[in-house]
Amino acid sequence: MFIVYTHTTLGCAKVFAFTTLKWSPLLQLQFPNFQFCTATSTSTSHSRSFVVSYLINNCAFSQETALKASRKLHFSKPQKPDSVLSFFRNHAFSNSHISHILQRQPGLLSCNTQKTLLPKFEFLRSKGASSLDVIHVVTACPNFLRRSLKSHIIPTYEFVRGFLQTLFTEKQIIDFLIQNPFLLYDGRVAPNVKLLLDSGVTHSEMVKLLQRWPRVLYSGNLSKAVQELKQVGFDASLSTFSVALLAKRTVNESKWDEKIDTYKRWGWSQEQVLLAFRRHPFCMLASRDKINAVMSFWVEQAGFNSVDLVKTPGIISLSLRKRIAPRACVLQFLISKGLVRNGASLTVPFVLTEKLFLDKYVKRFKEDSSHLLKLYTENTILGNDNDNTCR
Repeated sequence: MFIVYTHTTLGCAKVFAFTTLKWSPLLQLQFPNFQFCTATSTSTSHSRSFVVSYLINNCAFSQETALKASRKLHFSKPQKPDSVLSFFRNHAFSNSHISHILQRQPGLLSCNTQKTLLPKFEFLRSKGASSLDVIHVVTACPNFLRRSLKSHIIPTYEFVRGFLQTLFTEKQIIDFLIQNPFLLYDGRVAPNVKLLLDSGVTHSEMVKLLQRWPRVLYSGNLSKAVQELKQVGFDASLSTFSVALLAKRTVNESKWDEKIDTYKRWGWSQEQVLLAFRRHPFCMLASRDKINAVMSFWVEQAGFNSVDLVKTPGIISLSLRKRIAPRACVLQFLISKGLVRNGASLTVPFVLTEKLFLDKYVKRFKEDSSHLLKLYTENTILGNDNDNTCR
């Protein structure tokens, strides 16, 4: 007598005989897959061992990354992976480039280079991309090589081109996509563009989004951000909506709350933070350190009221050393001399162009203009040296 136990996690039967029993044709008939399972297990183990060794020795993988990648790779001979490595090297990819690409997309080692890789290289070259451009695209976004050329890459290229062709030449369009390769890869771009257009974003604003902040268009759950902005009063047809969308998609929730708390510590209410955000969404893109630095100078050194900045929150985005500090010094002098009337907005001078500021707040006061210009110039220089003290 003998008893058979099967261990399903190993994928094949293990036979344990509790009596002395030699292998016999009868046992072979009863358990015909026994020898096959053992052989398959050994073969699989050998194949995985070969893959791990290959990745370490030929692709500069660490043992940990090689073991992880080997779970999804199945080859026991070097011919196919060798052909992939040769393909990349023949297209001027360095060993470090190749290692980086394969660690992101190890499955490429099993692909047919002529069917999977070459057509995408040829497509980019046909649009004016150089060899270095191709290397940049593939290295920055290895997932690009896993996308279908006909059903995804070409339609996405034409989709983006449709927005940019009135402003860009064909060469500028491919240059733009080379710098933003995720636009060609990510399947969320077209649906997100449609969502924004349907929500009221104008064609011209969509072009700006593509040009300046393309990452917004391949972010997830964009509809939630759109709804949140509309609920707090943003108009999707205005340029501020695009900036607000950028802020919502690039500042995570904890950072967002930190910035709100920072503004509150300087005397703003929750409503004032929201009002400032609607007026100038860039105020929520400033770092917490930048907010503190501007507020500290504005309140503690210049002696102004922090709430003034709710009216013109764009000042927070300006250079403290090159714009805010030098102009504040001029204003302090004018206030001390009674040359700026009471009740005048203290924020307007900071958002004027250089010429307008000098005309209205320096040259206009002829008796003091030379001193004001010297004060302004000296503090601009001092500002560049991290000294924001008015002298």
